Amino acid sequence: MNPYIAEFFGTMMLILLGNGVVAGVLLNKSKSFQAGWLVIALGWGLAVTLSVYMVGAISGAHLNPAVTVAVAAIGHGGFTWAQAPGYILAQMLGAMLGATLVWLTYLPHWKETPDADTKLAAFSTSAAIRHAPSNLFSEIIGTLVLVLGVLTVLRPDNLVPESGFDTGFGPVLVGLIVLSVGLSLGGPTGYAINPARDLGPRLAHTLLPIHGKGRSHWDYAWIPGIGPLIGGWLAAQIYQTLWG
Repeated sequence: MNPYIAEFFGTMMLILLGNGVVAGVLLNKSKSFQAGWLVIALGWGLAVTLSVYMVGAISGAHLNPAVTVAVAAIGHGGFTWAQAPGYILAQMLGAMLGATLVWLTYLPHWKETPDADTKLAAFSTSAAIRHAPSNLFSEIIGTLVLVLGVLTVLRPDNLVPESGFDTGFGPVLVGLIVLSVGLSLGGPTGYAINPARDLGPRLAHTLLPIHGKGRSHWDYAWIPGIGPLIGGWLAAQIYQTLWG
């Protein structure tokens, strides 16, 4: 499989499973309605784990423009800036398709859920308390922990020599990092920590004929768009300084 197709497919699966658990918890008359934040965080951790298993050996399973920027910034694994635009485009398109599949999977439930903001939450993130500087910092620090965790935990000397993704444990460790970030740092903004995870589904929300939907709140979208990129870049610099 082409690595760009792998990034598209992997991100699609990530959003299908990740946004799928959010929709299940939030939408009325779902079997998992009101299952809670722990279920959402665990669902996202498992979504990352499974998606990385699927395409990690092909593309490196960035599945996140913030990871792509971080890896390109330090040339990790021979990845170059020239590859980054194609990866990011594939991630955005995959995220849109994944969000569309979530919409179709829960199709009868949108009509049964009257609150427009709840419907949007099944697509993209929003702040618990709108305060732009704090919200931006939350996304930066959450993504910094994510990317720095991925770069340091998956160092070759932490795994079975010459094994990489074939160890079987790499994707599980990435999923646990995401679970940890969600439980510890996700409360303020819903932890986008990934521009594609927020902007792709937000665009799908804008375009899809969702019953009773309200605004897509693009006035907030710059925070999950820019914050993770800054956090990813900072994580790359810290990694290169301390472990490089």
